[in-house]
Amino acid sequence: MLKKFLQALLVSGSVIMSFAATAQTPTLNAPMPVLDSATAAPIVPTAPQLAASSYLLIDANSGKVLVEHNPDQPLPPASLTKMMTSYIASLEIQRGQIAEEDMVLISEKAWRMGGSKMFIEVGTQVRVIDLLRGIIIQSGNDASVAMAEHIAGSEEAFADLMNSHARRLGMSNTHFENSTGWPAEGHVASARDLATLAKAIIRDDPEHYEIYKEKEFLWHGIKQPNRNLMLWRDSTVDGLKTGHTEEAGYCLVASAEREGMRLISVVMGTSSEAARAAETQKLLTWGFRFFETRAFYQPGQVVSTARVWAGAQDQVELGLNEGLVMTMPRGQMDKLEAGVTMNNAIKAPIAAGDVLGQVEVKLGEEVVHTAPLVALRAVEEAGIFGRLWDTVRLFFYNLFN
Repeated sequence: MLKKFLQALLVSGSVIMSFAATAQTPTLNAPMPVLDSATAAPIVPTAPQLAASSYLLIDANSGKVLVEHNPDQPLPPASLTKMMTSYIASLEIQRGQIAEEDMVLISEKAWRMGGSKMFIEVGTQVRVIDLLRGIIIQSGNDASVAMAEHIAGSEEAFADLMNSHARRLGMSNTHFENSTGWPAEGHVASARDLATLAKAIIRDDPEHYEIYKEKEFLWHGIKQPNRNLMLWRDSTVDGLKTGHTEEAGYCLVASAEREGMRLISVVMGTSSEAARAAETQKLLTWGFRFFETRAFYQPGQVVSTARVWAGAQDQVELGLNEGLVMTMPRGQMDKLEAGVTMNNAIKAPIAAGDVLGQVEVKLGEEVVHTAPLVALRAVEEAGIFGRLWDTVRLFFYNLFN
């Protein structure tokens, strides 16, 4: 009987060992043709150097930084500030705290604001959605102050709210003193932080993001064009925001999407309106021409499975919390190889999100990406007899491995 018992354990153990050795491995299949041996490796020319104080180009989906120059230097952001003002307003609409049709009473402070204006009048009432267009399209300082007062009671309180959202998003080199970007001591933002904010705007409220590509807005009989010249020059550009003060120079955060690939560029401190558009075009053209982005796994998609000891279920599905999206020079996607490494002797209980392994993506011998492999759902402990049985089996499994 003992001999038969050990044979049963060894057979069971061999199945487990076989499963562990052949656990599903992610494959990075892609439609791009593989370069043959006679074809040179893809050549990516040197990134453009811009006449700007700071600039950055990133892929919005993978987060890959393609070009950067002084990306973390805090600089006056001018009206790029209004990206945060409009972002908070859109979140408040989503959360039901305010509504697009709510009427906003225009204060004297909002009406008296200088600089770019929507031309709202003191004592009148304006819909939230109209103010939002006035902020995004016309870059209205008056609209920004009116929105800030409507949401937080005062512009000062709204600035505190702006800084809270900046911290939540990880904008570590940004501080806001007002809702408009009007010059103020300590009112700064970095190119990287503004790219982070742009990603949040696009990701968190795609419905209101549509406003950013509108080319003009008529209010009070005055039609004003969107100051983002890229909307006329490049049909793939669909946002975001311009800014200008004497201290900040001419700034532009832009985003474009081509064939499912979205890039975000930030250009700060150029010499003119035309220059900020021209420098932005250099970044976008270079990025789209020489790079590609592909999504291989979505967040929560099953990548592999693993054996679970002493659990109510004997397997657990594994995936990636943030999915797997890669940005690479064109022609390299088909050369990627992915491997899965599992933790040894995974035991219940397991909570959803527990790290149980790692995915490693290589290009030749170079590791280009790693990500934790996590349990997609919880696995409870087995009953006492199941735990005892697996304890014995695990002993013999370890003994012969």
